Amino acid sequence: MEIRTVRPGEYRRAGEIVLAAYRAIPGGTTSDDYAAELVDVAARVGGAEVLVAAVGGTTLLGCVTFVAGPSSPWAEGVEGGEAAIRMLGVDPLAQQRGFGRALVEACVERARSLGREAVLLHTTPWMTAAHRLYERAGFLRVPERDWHPTPSVPLLAYRKPLIRE
Repeated sequence: MEIRTVRPGEYRRAGEIVLAAYRAIPGGTTSDDYAAELVDVAARVGGAEVLVAAVGGTTLLGCVTFVAGPSSPWAEGVEGGEAAIRMLGVDPLAQQRGFGRALVEACVERARSLGREAVLLHTTPWMTAAHRLYERAGFLRVPERDWHPTPSVPLLAYRKPLIRE
């Protein structure tokens, strides 16, 4: 497995992976507007880093958006000194094989290399497998940073400190 920056010819496939992962979540809902945002990797690469998990150099099985800091147009609730993880998805047929963990670890290492104090992410209550992944990776719940982008979508905040605070 290789974790690397997405290539222009891979944008469509990377976006399809994220959308498929979100749609496979039991109890989850993805509006048409958000589905369009999830698949539009080309829109994200200008203001964030999009990483993929690839096997054999060209077979994509996972994708994540790494937000370097609060100045990114993709930063939601990111405060000074923080980086963020957004739109993590692994092909439903490849889940439970370490691709999600590797993408999270790559984002954490990228944040460390930039001198960030912490990594923030938001997830929905129905993304229970993701909660376990984040908790095993050292992320802690920070309920005071939860929010609702729409009335029917609560987002739960998780944060991983990278330096002693």
